[in-house]
Amino acid sequence: MTATWTSRVRERAEGSFPPEQLLPDRQPAYMASWVYVFGALTIAGLVMIILSGTVLALEGPQWYHGSRVGHFVNSIHLWSVELFFFCMVVHLWAKFFMAAWRGRRAATWVTGAVAFVVSVATAFTGYAVQSNFDSQWITTQAKDGMNAVGIGSWFNVLDYGQMLLFHVLLLPVAVVALTGLHVLFVRRRGVVPPIGSEGTVGPAGHWAGPTRRYDVLKELTVAFVVIAVLAVGLSIVFSSPDDREVTVQQWARAAPNDFVATATAELDGTSGSASYGAPYNHNGPGQKLGPLALQRWAGVTIPIDSADVFVVAPLRGVPGDAQLSGALSQWGGAPADQQGKWATDYDNALQKAPDNDPSKLTGGDYGPVPVMTGRLLQLAQSGGLDGALLAQGRFYATDYTRPLLFIADGTYLASLAQDQHLLGSQWGMMNETGRYPGQAWLWLYTFWYQVKPFSSSGNADALVWAVMMLLTLGLIFVPFLPVVRSIPRWVPVHRLIWRSWYGRGA
Repeated sequence: MTATWTSRVRERAEGSFPPEQLLPDRQPAYMASWVYVFGALTIAGLVMIILSGTVLALEGPQWYHGSRVGHFVNSIHLWSVELFFFCMVVHLWAKFFMAAWRGRRAATWVTGAVAFVVSVATAFTGYAVQSNFDSQWITTQAKDGMNAVGIGSWFNVLDYGQMLLFHVLLLPVAVVALTGLHVLFVRRRGVVPPIGSEGTVGPAGHWAGPTRRYDVLKELTVAFVVIAVLAVGLSIVFSSPDDREVTVQQWARAAPNDFVATATAELDGTSGSASYGAPYNHNGPGQKLGPLALQRWAGVTIPIDSADVFVVAPLRGVPGDAQLSGALSQWGGAPADQQGKWATDYDNALQKAPDNDPSKLTGGDYGPVPVMTGRLLQLAQSGGLDGALLAQGRFYATDYTRPLLFIADGTYLASLAQDQHLLGSQWGMMNETGRYPGQAWLWLYTFWYQVKPFSSSGNADALVWAVMMLLTLGLIFVPFLPVVRSIPRWVPVHRLIWRSWYGRGA
């Protein structure tokens, strides 16, 4: 009788992963080092992240921002992430110095390295959906890196709804799947033996030397308890940062002169958004990687006409203001050159005025610009502009691209970030608001912005991304890089890891 697909899959699975390998009660004697614990701790950290994240998802942002219990669970989630990455990085470095890819174990290394990379992306989207000040600053800065290589056209970090789906569904599923695959490879090929002990490996590739008792379920349970206690303890002692998000209303009230100057820059086309280029408009060349204009490859996928989106369109929705209606008619009826002249003259006058105060301008022909920016300031201070920018042309109000771009065009957001030591020159995304640890696992990415030629290049984002892509590929494909894969043999860290084994003369 012809075997069924089901029976073939079952037989292949049983042959590749017999129960004694999936749930072993014995392990090689050389696995006596404390460094092996970090693999189990990493898995325990992932479980803790999923559990705390599930509670946060069930209750929603209002709960974890607005209640003490919710904020405590959010703190547990944060510290679980920090512990997860600490354990994972130690585990990864240990496996590197153990040359863990030896003995047909390259796939084990590759899946682990890819899981680390995807975990970084998952954690980053978590920072993007915090819906607080820190997430606003991180995303408005990170967009430049994404856009510089064309990714921002499909991975818009300013779109809260999109980032939320990535964070709670797509990327976590990928991390769990990769972790599961990584563990299966470990179980199938076994744990790599000490360097120089390969002769004690049996014909099937598994250890044929002395073994010791081992309870994998007990180890995972203890690891989870340790991570849970640490996460809860750190949350009790340190809590977590949660500065409220910056709104357009807050900006307009706290720094009205900056708001008016920014609105004027949107009208005369000199703001960051107005002159940005792809994916928002065609007004800038964008960054390049050598001759490759990666930023422009996808074209304009998130169209932003700064003058219309940030100023004119919101003002059209203001009812019962005859003077404003006249100003908008005058603006709309004027040719582009005349509009530009009015806005530029007003912008120049603002720069010369004391404190950039519109009330202290010298006389000049500014057309309808003073009325338009004055009414926009009133609309913003009332809170109406926040809603107008968020809902403008949108069915669901989850895309914060427009309000965040507008706020970021001013100096107010950057001044708050500077006070919190979040600027790129202050190591940016590695910091959190206050004195809390941030995305320390992005240290290598942020490092490049501090050194030349990256720190002085107009194409810094594209260049840094290129470097990081090469380094990431190098990390993933270490088993196939002739010089790199030999480093563990030259640097005897493995002798410290397996010192008890080497000490017994094995």
